[in-house]
Amino acid sequence: MGLERAFPNLTFQHLTNLTQPDDGLRNIFVTEQAGRVMVFSDDHEVSEGHVFLDIRDRVSTKGTEEGLLGFTFDPGFNNNGYFYVYYSAETPRRSVLSRFSRELGNPRMANSQSERILMEILQPFGNHNGGQIAFGPDGYLYIGLGDGGGRGDPMANSQNIGTLLGAILRIEVNNGPDNVPYFVPDDNPYVGVSGARREIWAHGVRNPWRFSFDRVTGMLWVGDVGQNDWEEVNIVKKGLNYGWNILEGNYCFLSRTNCDSTGFEPPILEYNHSDGCSITGGIVYRGTEIPSLTGA
Repeated sequence: MGLERAFPNLTFQHLTNLTQPDDGLRNIFVTEQAGRVMVFSDDHEVSEGHVFLDIRDRVSTKGTEEGLLGFTFDPGFNNNGYFYVYYSAETPRRSVLSRFSRELGNPRMANSQSERILMEILQPFGNHNGGQIAFGPDGYLYIGLGDGGGRGDPMANSQNIGTLLGAILRIEVNNGPDNVPYFVPDDNPYVGVSGARREIWAHGVRNPWRFSFDRVTGMLWVGDVGQNDWEEVNIVKKGLNYGWNILEGNYCFLSRTNCDSTGFEPPILEYNHSDGCSITGGIVYRGTEIPSLTGA
């Protein structure tokens, strides 16, 4: 097994996503942090990328963790041409979830004026914005929100189900009338709970920068970035609390030596910073080229 650069003739600036729609056209899309979406052919010898969408005029990169952070295609992309982005904006500082559409008759060009804002979430700091967005096997859109930034979650957002910060959200996008941007599925865990945000699927995360669904089992694998000591991988399930900022990994955070871990879901894997830096996420391998990796 070895590593090979897939597209040696291409160079981009500060990549944040790489994805491919299931439309048979063999186009690959990448996002640049500053606010561009680029498209190029799935060809090892390809030498040029093309601008698919440019929204640098509305994306803020004031913080090193801000920018165009999330990108995914609508399950009906082949027919409706819709796709979704998650980006940072300023005045006020916030995260924006929007839907765009591609130009009719041109699969390599989006309509930058087609933006339909679905959600805007105020951000107290310029880090821990999360940013991953993906449709689950149930057809709902999942959104990763960090704790809002600062060190140690100073606003205690991750343990507060009254805020969207520090949580994985689950919504049903509405491709109908513009006055209703999205719906909340009736089986979300906090529907009907007083004071809770109904969009929350799970909470107690610090910065779920990247997550993915296993396309065979449907399980949601989340890489949650740690702070001083421990990085963790979680399998995220409905209504569970993953412990931040009471716990970092399986350990009491900072000076808390007698914290109670009752009711928190532990990570399935953790590693400390002697082994590596911040967890970036991962994909469960379901390809056929390397059978020894199947299911890893």
